[in-house]
Amino acid sequence: MVTPLVNAQDGKPNAGALTAEQAKKLKNPVPYSKKSIAQGRGLFIRNCAGCHGNDGKATVDVIADATDLTAPKTWKDGTSDGEIFRSIRDGQNASMPAFKTQFHEDEIWGVVNFIHSLWPESMRPSLQDKESTEPEHGKSK
Repeated sequence: MVTPLVNAQDGKPNAGALTAEQAKKLKNPVPYSKKSIAQGRGLFIRNCAGCHGNDGKATVDVIADATDLTAPKTWKDGTSDGEIFRSIRDGQNASMPAFKTQFHEDEIWGVVNFIHSLWPESMRPSLQDKESTEPEHGKSK
C-alpha cells in the first residue's frame, strides 16, 4: 500500500519519508515574503551553515559533497518547493541528516523560502509582501 502524500484530516505531509513523486506534488503554504525568508535564514544559519556556509555556497571544508544552494541548476534531487522540503525534512542519505524532528513544518517551508532567496535573481519567485510594492521610506522615484 502506498502511503498517502498528505494526512486526509489536516492536509499536512505524513510522518513517513516522502517519495520523490510525492515531494514534486507538494506546494509551499508559506508565502515567499521578507518575513518568511528572514525566519528561514535564522534557522538556516543555526542549523545548516555548518555544511552549506552562511552564504549557501558550500565552500566550507566540513562536507565535500554539500550542495551549493546558490546554483540550483546543478542540484541532483530537484528544485521544486516540495523537493527542497523533502531534502530538509527527510535528509539526503548519509550526507545530510533529516530535520523533521528539529523543525516544525512551517519552519521547513521558511528555510525553503530562504534557499530560494539565494538563487540567481532571475530564478527567484516573486515576493508576496504587500509592502514590497510600496516605495521604501526615504527613497524617491
